[in-house]
Amino acid sequence: MLGPDNRGDTMGQNEGRAPQGRALEGKVAVITGGASGIGRACATRFAAEGASVVIADIDLEGGGETAADIEGDGGTAHAVRLDAPDPTDNETMIRTALDKYGRIDAVVAAAGLAHAGYVSGEQRARSDNQLLDQSVDDWKRVMDVNLTGVMLANQLAARAMIESGEGGTIVNIASAAAKVPLRGGVDYCVSKAGVWMLTKAFALEMADQGVRVNAIGPGFIETPMTARGRETNEGMAWMHAMTPMGRLGEPAEIANTALFLSSNESSYMTGQILFPAGGMFVG
Repeated sequence: MLGPDNRGDTMGQNEGRAPQGRALEGKVAVITGGASGIGRACATRFAAEGASVVIADIDLEGGGETAADIEGDGGTAHAVRLDAPDPTDNETMIRTALDKYGRIDAVVAAAGLAHAGYVSGEQRARSDNQLLDQSVDDWKRVMDVNLTGVMLANQLAARAMIESGEGGTIVNIASAAAKVPLRGGVDYCVSKAGVWMLTKAFALEMADQGVRVNAIGPGFIETPMTARGRETNEGMAWMHAMTPMGRLGEPAEIANTALFLSSNESSYMTGQILFPAGGMFVG
């Protein structure tokens, strides 16, 4: 059993005394990939629960639109540009949160891409992305954004959380593809499996520092990343066939999971991955 002087135990006690009402009242959250899809849904949900939100995305215009929508609804938000694997951009993101709001309590690392040439809503067919034909540069691009970008956000945020003496939470957006291989998506699957292992290993390092690190492995969600597949009957049939519930998830359903992992409700949980994937792994 952890003693009362152990930081991990103190974190649990502090979370148990959090204010009642909105789950993230008075907290500060940093969301990468917040311009669209799951990241945008997380930013909106966290703001509705009382958090001041820093939205970081390579699409600064889209991030700004998310921030404007949040502020239009009475919330507090600020957008910054982030190229996920750029260390300087990540440092700026963390510094902006600290300068504007004085602390960082929660991070959701949602920035990611489906393949090296991915542009939001313009995913090419998986058959165009066979490993036999993939260049090293394309492989590195996927790893850089999906894995190194998550690592940098985790590392720098955790340093700030530890320095504050109050700890915090980190939620990494992995994928159901971290567990099940997808034809034509070797690079994506490997990068997301890496996010899962990064989450577990980093959680182990942070367990006595008051920083909880968990992951989410979404199934097929109605986001720009699945837009191409949703355009055809064949694409929809393929996604439905892998999903026992027979439907795609909504970004808000992933945001709700991220909220749970970032709130007091999960105060004794770290190093775990949750799969809101429509029953994909019930068998």
